[in-house]
Amino acid sequence: MSSSKLQLSLLILQVIFITSSVIQAASANTKLFREYIGAEGNNVSFSDVPIYPQVHFHFILSFAIDYTNSSTPKSTNGNFNVFWDTVNLNPSHVSSIQAQNPHVKIAMSLGGDTVNGNHFVFFNPTSINSWVRNAIDSITQIVREYNLDGIDIDYEHFKADPDTFAECIGRLLYYLIQNKIVSFTSIAPYEDDSVQPHYLALWRKYGHLIDYVNFQFYAYKKGTTISQFMGYFETQSSNYKGGKILVSFGTDGSGGLSPKNGFLKACSMLKDQGKLHGIFIWSADDSKEANFRYEKQSQALLASID
Repeated sequence: MSSSKLQLSLLILQVIFITSSVIQAASANTKLFREYIGAEGNNVSFSDVPIYPQVHFHFILSFAIDYTNSSTPKSTNGNFNVFWDTVNLNPSHVSSIQAQNPHVKIAMSLGGDTVNGNHFVFFNPTSINSWVRNAIDSITQIVREYNLDGIDIDYEHFKADPDTFAECIGRLLYYLIQNKIVSFTSIAPYEDDSVQPHYLALWRKYGHLIDYVNFQFYAYKKGTTISQFMGYFETQSSNYKGGKILVSFGTDGSGGLSPKNGFLKACSMLKDQGKLHGIFIWSADDSKEANFRYEKQSQALLASID
Protein backbone atom coordinates (compact mmCIF):
# COMPACT_ATOMS: atom_id res chain seq x y z
CA MET A 1 0.00 0.00 0.00
CA SER A 2 1.34 3.44 -0.92
CA SER A 3 2.12 6.02 1.75
CA SER A 4 -0.72 8.29 0.59
CA LYS A 5 -3.27 5.43 0.65
CA LEU A 6 -2.07 4.40 4.12
CA GLN A 7 -2.46 7.95 5.42
CA LEU A 8 -5.95 8.16 3.88
CA SER A 9 -6.96 4.86 5.52
CA LEU A 10 -5.66 6.04 8.89
CA LEU A 11 -7.54 9.33 8.49
CA ILE A 12 -10.78 7.48 7.71
CA LEU A 13 -10.33 5.23 10.74
CA GLN A 14 -9.67 8.29 12.90
CA VAL A 15 -12.83 10.00 11.64
CA ILE A 16 -14.86 6.83 12.28
CA PHE A 17 -13.43 6.56 15.80
CA ILE A 18 -14.13 10.22 16.62
CA THR A 19 -17.65 10.04 15.16
CA SER A 20 -18.37 6.87 17.11
CA SER A 21 -17.12 8.49 20.31
CA VAL A 22 -19.33 11.54 19.78
CA ILE A 23 -22.38 9.37 19.09
CA GLN A 24 -21.70 7.30 22.23
CA ALA A 25 -21.28 10.46 24.33
CA ALA A 26 -24.47 12.00 22.97
CA SER A 27 -26.45 8.83 23.60
CA ALA A 28 -25.52 8.98 27.30
CA ASN A 29 -27.79 12.03 27.75
CA THR A 30 -31.37 11.17 28.68
CA LYS A 31 -34.60 13.10 29.20
CA LEU A 32 -35.25 11.48 32.57
CA PHE A 33 -36.73 13.65 35.32
CA ARG A 34 -37.51 12.21 38.75
CA GLU A 35 -39.06 13.73 41.87
CA TYR A 36 -39.65 12.50 45.39
CA ILE A 37 -43.14 13.18 46.69
CA GLY A 38 -45.26 12.65 49.78
CA ALA A 39 -42.78 12.73 52.65
CA GLU A 40 -43.41 16.18 54.11
CA GLY A 41 -47.18 16.12 54.59
CA ASN A 42 -47.70 19.31 52.56
CA ASN A 43 -50.85 18.07 50.79
CA VAL A 44 -49.15 17.86 47.43
CA SER A 45 -50.68 15.63 44.76
CA PHE A 46 -49.42 14.27 41.44
CA SER A 47 -51.65 16.67 39.51
CA ASP A 48 -50.04 19.69 41.26
CA VAL A 49 -46.67 19.01 39.64
CA PRO A 50 -46.06 20.28 36.09
CA ILE A 51 -45.22 17.40 33.73
CA TYR A 52 -43.56 18.09 30.40
CA PRO A 53 -44.67 15.58 27.76
CA GLN A 54 -41.20 15.60 26.17
CA VAL A 55 -39.51 14.08 29.24
CA HIS A 56 -39.63 10.69 30.95
CA PHE A 57 -41.13 11.48 34.35
CA HIS A 58 -40.77 9.34 37.49
CA PHE A 59 -42.61 10.17 40.70
CA ILE A 60 -40.99 8.50 43.73
CA LEU A 61 -43.38 7.97 46.63
CA SER A 62 -41.61 8.63 49.94
CA PHE A 63 -41.42 6.45 51.93
CA ALA A 64 -42.22 2.80 52.57
CA ILE A 65 -40.54 1.92 55.86
CA ASP A 66 -40.08 -1.37 57.70
CA TYR A 67 -41.29 0.19 60.95
CA THR A 68 -44.60 0.11 62.78
CA ASN A 69 -47.04 2.99 62.43
CA SER A 70 -47.36 3.45 66.18
CA SER A 71 -46.49 6.64 68.09
CA THR A 72 -43.28 4.91 69.18
CA PRO A 73 -42.33 3.19 65.90
CA LYS A 74 -40.21 0.06 65.98
CA SER A 75 -38.25 -1.83 63.36
CA THR A 76 -40.15 -4.76 61.83
CA ASN A 77 -37.35 -6.69 60.10
CA GLY A 78 -38.46 -6.13 56.51
CA ASN A 79 -42.22 -5.80 56.96
CA PHE A 80 -42.81 -2.54 55.09
CA ASN A 81 -45.64 -0.09 55.71
CA VAL A 82 -46.65 2.98 53.70
CA PHE A 83 -45.62 6.25 55.35
CA TRP A 84 -46.27 8.72 52.51
CA ASP A 85 -49.33 10.99 52.32
CA THR A 86 -52.06 8.47 51.51
CA VAL A 87 -54.79 11.13 51.47
CA ASN A 88 -53.37 12.80 48.36
CA LEU A 89 -51.31 9.91 47.01
CA ASN A 90 -53.43 6.77 47.14
CA PRO A 91 -53.91 3.97 44.56
CA SER A 92 -56.70 5.83 42.76
CA HIS A 93 -54.45 8.88 42.35
CA VAL A 94 -51.73 6.64 40.90
CA SER A 95 -54.18 5.16 38.39
CA SER A 96 -55.42 8.62 37.42
CA ILE A 97 -51.98 10.14 36.74
CA GLN A 98 -50.91 7.04 34.81
CA ALA A 99 -54.04 7.25 32.62
CA GLN A 100 -53.56 10.96 31.95
CA ASN A 101 -49.82 10.70 31.26
CA PRO A 102 -48.66 7.43 29.67
CA HIS A 103 -45.01 8.52 29.91
CA VAL A 104 -45.24 8.94 33.72
CA LYS A 105 -44.05 6.09 35.92
CA ILE A 106 -44.42 5.71 39.67
CA ALA A 107 -41.86 4.23 42.05
CA MET A 108 -41.63 3.99 45.81
CA SER A 109 -38.59 4.64 47.96
CA LEU A 110 -37.61 2.46 50.90
CA GLY A 111 -36.20 3.83 54.12
CA GLY A 112 -35.60 7.56 54.23
CA ASP A 113 -34.18 9.58 57.09
CA THR A 114 -36.82 9.51 59.81
CA VAL A 115 -40.24 8.21 60.79
CA ASN A 116 -42.61 11.15 61.17
CA GLY A 117 -39.62 13.47 61.52
CA ASN A 118 -38.82 12.19 65.00
CA HIS A 119 -37.21 8.75 64.85
CA PHE A 120 -34.30 7.72 62.65
CA VAL A 121 -35.02 4.88 60.23
CA PHE A 122 -32.34 2.24 60.75
CA PHE A 123 -31.57 -0.64 58.45
CA ASN A 124 -31.71 -3.28 61.15
CA PRO A 125 -32.28 -6.85 59.90
CA THR A 126 -32.58 -9.74 62.32
CA SER A 127 -31.04 -11.96 59.65
CA ILE A 128 -30.53 -11.73 55.90
CA ASN A 129 -32.96 -14.54 55.09
CA SER A 130 -35.79 -13.34 57.32
CA TRP A 131 -35.46 -9.70 56.22
CA VAL A 132 -35.47 -10.62 52.53
CA ARG A 133 -38.43 -12.96 52.95
CA ASN A 134 -40.48 -10.33 54.79
CA ALA A 135 -39.44 -7.55 52.40
CA ILE A 136 -40.42 -9.54 49.32
CA ASP A 137 -43.87 -10.26 50.73
CA SER A 138 -44.66 -6.77 52.01
CA ILE A 139 -43.19 -4.83 49.07
CA THR A 140 -44.89 -7.03 46.51
CA GLN A 141 -48.20 -6.34 48.22
CA ILE A 142 -47.65 -2.55 48.14
CA VAL A 143 -46.47 -2.58 44.52
CA ARG A 144 -49.58 -4.49 43.42
CA GLU A 145 -51.97 -2.39 45.49
CA TYR A 146 -50.61 0.87 44.03
CA ASN A 147 -49.71 -0.52 40.58
CA LEU A 148 -46.15 0.79 40.92
CA ASP A 149 -43.41 0.56 38.29
CA GLY A 150 -40.17 0.83 40.23
CA ILE A 151 -38.34 0.84 43.52
CA ASP A 152 -35.74 3.15 45.06
CA ILE A 153 -33.42 2.44 48.01
CA ASP A 154 -32.82 5.38 50.36
CA TYR A 155 -31.66 4.02 53.72
CA GLU A 156 -29.53 6.59 55.53
CA HIS A 157 -28.90 5.00 58.95
CA PHE A 158 -27.53 1.54 59.62
CA LYS A 159 -27.26 -1.04 62.40
CA ALA A 160 -25.84 -3.60 59.99
CA ASP A 161 -22.52 -3.79 58.17
CA PRO A 162 -22.18 -2.97 54.44
CA ASP A 163 -22.01 -6.62 53.35
CA THR A 164 -25.28 -7.45 55.12
CA PHE A 165 -26.94 -4.43 53.52
CA ALA A 166 -25.64 -5.46 50.10
CA GLU A 167 -26.94 -9.01 50.46
CA CYS A 168 -30.37 -8.00 51.75
CA ILE A 169 -31.01 -5.30 49.16
CA GLY A 170 -29.32 -7.21 46.35
CA ARG A 171 -31.41 -10.33 46.88
CA LEU A 172 -34.57 -8.22 47.17
CA LEU A 173 -33.86 -6.40 43.89
CA TYR A 174 -33.01 -9.66 42.14
CA TYR A 175 -36.34 -11.22 43.14
CA LEU A 176 -38.39 -8.15 42.22
CA ILE A 177 -36.76 -7.89 38.78
CA GLN A 178 -36.71 -11.61 37.97
CA ASN A 179 -40.38 -11.93 38.83
CA LYS A 180 -41.28 -8.76 36.92
CA ILE A 181 -42.74 -7.11 40.02
CA VAL A 182 -40.87 -3.88 39.15
CA SER A 183 -39.40 -2.72 35.85
CA PHE A 184 -36.66 -0.38 37.14
CA THR A 185 -34.60 0.21 40.27
CA SER A 186 -32.50 2.98 41.81
CA ILE A 187 -30.40 3.78 44.85
CA ALA A 188 -29.99 7.14 46.62
CA PRO A 189 -26.56 7.34 48.27
CA TYR A 190 -24.64 10.38 49.43
CA GLU A 191 -21.12 11.23 50.52
CA ASP A 192 -20.85 10.20 54.17
CA ASP A 193 -18.52 7.72 55.84
CA SER A 194 -21.42 5.97 57.57
CA VAL A 195 -23.57 5.80 54.41
CA GLN A 196 -21.52 5.51 51.24
CA PRO A 197 -19.70 2.24 52.15
CA HIS A 198 -23.04 0.43 52.31
CA TYR A 199 -24.06 1.53 48.84
CA LEU A 200 -20.62 0.88 47.36
CA ALA A 201 -20.75 -2.68 48.72
CA LEU A 202 -24.18 -3.08 47.11
CA TRP A 203 -22.93 -1.62 43.83
CA ARG A 204 -19.86 -3.87 43.66
CA LYS A 205 -21.93 -7.03 44.00
CA TYR A 206 -25.33 -6.11 42.56
CA GLY A 207 -24.74 -2.98 40.47
CA HIS A 208 -25.96 -4.80 37.36
CA LEU A 209 -29.46 -4.81 38.91
CA ILE A 210 -29.53 -1.02 39.48
CA ASP A 211 -30.75 1.25 36.69
CA TYR A 212 -30.17 4.68 38.24
CA VAL A 213 -28.03 6.22 40.96
CA ASN A 214 -30.01 9.09 42.51
CA PHE A 215 -26.95 10.65 44.07
CA GLN A 216 -27.88 13.20 46.74
CA PHE A 217 -25.64 16.06 45.61
CA TYR A 218 -27.69 18.35 47.89
CA ALA A 219 -26.05 16.58 50.84
CA TYR A 220 -22.84 18.47 50.09
CA LYS A 221 -22.27 21.80 51.84
CA LYS A 222 -24.27 24.88 50.99
CA GLY A 223 -22.46 27.23 48.67
CA THR A 224 -21.10 24.47 46.43
CA THR A 225 -19.66 26.03 43.27
CA ILE A 226 -20.11 24.80 39.71
CA SER A 227 -16.47 23.69 39.63
CA GLN A 228 -16.85 21.74 42.88
CA PHE A 229 -20.08 20.19 41.65
CA MET A 230 -18.46 18.98 38.44
CA GLY A 231 -15.67 17.47 40.53
CA TYR A 232 -18.17 15.71 42.79
CA PHE A 233 -19.93 14.33 39.72
CA GLU A 234 -16.69 12.87 38.35
CA THR A 235 -15.85 11.35 41.74
CA GLN A 236 -19.21 9.62 42.04
CA SER A 237 -19.11 8.51 38.40
CA SER A 238 -15.88 6.76 39.30
CA ASN A 239 -17.34 5.28 42.50
CA TYR A 240 -20.39 3.93 40.65
CA LYS A 241 -18.51 3.11 37.47
CA GLY A 242 -20.80 2.35 34.55
CA GLY A 243 -23.86 3.65 36.39
CA LYS A 244 -26.29 6.35 35.33
CA ILE A 245 -25.54 9.05 37.90
CA LEU A 246 -28.45 11.48 38.13
CA VAL A 247 -27.72 15.02 39.28
CA SER A 248 -29.89 16.63 41.93
CA PHE A 249 -30.77 19.56 44.13
CA GLY A 250 -33.16 20.15 47.00
CA THR A 251 -35.95 22.71 47.20
CA ASP A 252 -36.01 22.38 50.99
CA GLY A 253 -33.11 24.76 51.64
CA SER A 254 -30.57 21.94 51.87
CA GLY A 255 -27.00 22.17 50.58
CA GLY A 256 -25.15 21.48 47.37
CA LEU A 257 -25.29 23.52 44.18
CA SER A 258 -28.61 25.35 44.00
CA PRO A 259 -30.42 26.51 40.84
CA LYS A 260 -29.78 30.09 41.95
CA ASN A 261 -26.02 29.46 41.95
CA GLY A 262 -25.65 27.62 38.66
CA PHE A 263 -27.12 24.12 38.88
CA LEU A 264 -28.73 24.33 35.46
CA LYS A 265 -25.53 25.73 33.97
CA ALA A 266 -23.68 22.70 35.35
CA CYS A 267 -26.36 20.48 33.81
CA SER A 268 -25.81 22.15 30.44
CA MET A 269 -22.08 21.47 30.76
CA LEU A 270 -22.77 17.80 31.47
CA LYS A 271 -25.19 17.73 28.55
CA ASP A 272 -22.44 19.02 26.23
CA GLN A 273 -20.18 16.24 27.53
CA GLY A 274 -22.85 13.58 26.99
CA LYS A 275 -23.07 12.90 30.72
CA LEU A 276 -26.49 14.25 31.67
CA HIS A 277 -28.18 10.97 32.59
CA GLY A 278 -31.12 12.76 34.21
CA ILE A 279 -32.17 15.17 36.97
CA PHE A 280 -34.06 14.56 40.19
CA ILE A 281 -35.40 16.91 42.85
CA TRP A 282 -36.03 16.57 46.56
CA SER A 283 -38.93 17.23 46.81
CA ALA A 284 -42.33 18.10 45.35
CA ASP A 285 -43.63 18.81 48.86
CA ASP A 286 -41.08 21.58 49.31
CA SER A 287 -41.50 22.95 45.76
CA LYS A 288 -45.23 23.56 46.04
CA GLU A 289 -44.91 26.96 47.70
CA ALA A 290 -42.77 28.28 44.82
CA ASN A 291 -45.18 26.85 42.22
CA PHE A 292 -42.63 24.27 41.06
CA ARG A 293 -40.44 26.88 39.37
CA TYR A 294 -37.34 24.69 39.25
CA GLU A 295 -39.22 21.62 38.11
CA LYS A 296 -40.27 23.61 35.04
CA GLN A 297 -36.74 24.87 34.37
CA SER A 298 -35.19 21.42 34.81
CA GLN A 299 -37.67 19.72 32.51
CA ALA A 300 -37.26 22.45 29.88
CA LEU A 301 -33.53 21.74 29.83
CA LEU A 302 -34.08 17.99 29.52
CA ALA A 303 -36.67 18.52 26.78
CA SER A 304 -34.02 20.34 24.73
CA ILE A 305 -31.88 17.18 24.44
CA ASP A 306 -31.85 15.95 20.84
